[in-house]
Amino acid sequence: MGKRVTTRRRVPEGFRDAVGELEFWRDGVLGVRRRNGTLVEIDETTLAAAKVVPESPRPRA
Repeated sequence: MGKRVTTRRRVPEGFRDAVGELEFWRDGVLGVRRRNGTLVEIDETTLAAAKVVPESPRPRA
């Protein structure tokens, strides 16, 4: 929890990706909070791949 992750899940059209902070993984569902604030809930049975990734670079000042 609290780490930045990238996920790939199976959907009827093929695959969908979500990148963001892993907020929870309970009762077979992952919650990934995207940079824009939306929460993506992913059923673990549809998960094709996932891994922890580095934080996104900060904008240059």
